[in-house]
Amino acid sequence: MKTVVITGATGAIGRALIRICIKEGYEVLAVVHRDSPRAKELDSIPHCRVMRLDLDEYGGAMEELQKQGISLDGYELFFHLAWMAPFGKDRDDPALQLRNIQAALAAVRFAKDLGCAAFIGTGSQAEYGRTEGILSPDTPARPETGYGITKLCAGQLTRLSCEQLGLRHIWCRILSVYGPYDRDQTLISTAVIRMSANEETEFTPCDQMWDYIYSDDAARAILLAAQKGESGKVYMIGSGEVHPLKEYIEKIAEITGYRKEIGFGKRPYNDKQVMYLQADIRELEKLGFRTQVSFEEGIRRILRWRNPQ
Repeated sequence: MKTVVITGATGAIGRALIRICIKEGYEVLAVVHRDSPRAKELDSIPHCRVMRLDLDEYGGAMEELQKQGISLDGYELFFHLAWMAPFGKDRDDPALQLRNIQAALAAVRFAKDLGCAAFIGTGSQAEYGRTEGILSPDTPARPETGYGITKLCAGQLTRLSCEQLGLRHIWCRILSVYGPYDRDQTLISTAVIRMSANEETEFTPCDQMWDYIYSDDAARAILLAAQKGESGKVYMIGSGEVHPLKEYIEKIAEITGYRKEIGFGKRPYNDKQVMYLQADIRELEKLGFRTQVSFEEGIRRILRWRNPQ
């Protein structure tokens, strides 16, 4: 069987991508930080081999593969999800974010040395900054955060590097993904945790129009882009549907049986708040992509994951 490489494999998208790839018949090499608390969970997954390697060490990845006794043959696709400081105040640390670009370029070389045919990088809606209307690959990119700036740069530089090294390059700009293994601090996770416990909640007014996609659907979209996508293209990863953010929260309250008043308006918007987020997924649909998991079903799956019987 062919093997795919997935860096940043312990998050919501990474875990979903592991499952989807194995289901599609691939072996998986999951590359995780050396001190990752979730790495041990991957060791027990059939057809998944774990490589422990920090982002700053990608330049010596081939030697490290041999040290860790991992096969050097049969690699096909390289998915680069790993990123330092995607959240919090370090998103605007220029020196730290610059290291992510260097790591992404080292990941391209890693993919080439493994014999992969394609490098699939993961970008973000943060590459656009605040915009109005549906986001497409042609929407002007005006990032306002260090994170968004370096994601945009990483996409462009890894494409150039892939062209020079003879690899297919796919860049997936991901909007808002939710699912198991997501951070507890995200809006959806916070709502699920607090409402399940019937605790007080605090949200912004939640008047934003938003596009959410479940992690398994996002993983299917990314894999499809890798398998069938055109080299050099950007693919938007979202559901393509937009609803008021308030509606999503109200659905979580209904599903969890929340009995308190929802705390809309108890927190202010941040100074760079995006108010409209929707993906143009027509290029994905041309490849055969369709979402399979409704928002309600996605929330139920998260609840079952958090409270296994």
